[in-house]
Amino acid sequence: QVFLAESGGGSVQAGGSLRLSCRASGRINARMMAWFRQASGKAREAVAAISPSGRTIYYADSVKGRFTISQDHVNAETGNTVYLQMSDLKTEDSAMYYCANGYIRLDSEWDSSENWDDWGQGTRVTVSS
Repeated sequence: QVFLAESGGGSVQAGGSLRLSCRASGRINARMMAWFRQASGKAREAVAAISPSGRTIYYADSVKGRFTISQDHVNAETGNTVYLQMSDLKTEDSAMYYCANGYIRLDSEWDSSENWDDWGQGTRVTVSS
């Protein structure tokens, strides 16, 4: 079983920065880690993902150049911490942010929430103008 715990959310003014953290424990089996977000009344959308080696990284077009995903390998099989550094935040970035863990085979699969197996409880980000 995989446990994912997000932290770091909060309120910030537009143009500001936040860093989210996701502590993953359990049998993560060196699978990919990702951040998704869901704004009120909207579908969950992919934000960024990173492979266990860090060599493969994906970003949604809406966050490219502003968000950076990274990770600390405590233990590639049973523990990891993934970060999402968010800069130049916009009001449209306001959402609940979720961490996810899953086995992604194809580039085309990463941005669909259906392809991710385990989810955290989320951390809220509010950006005010």
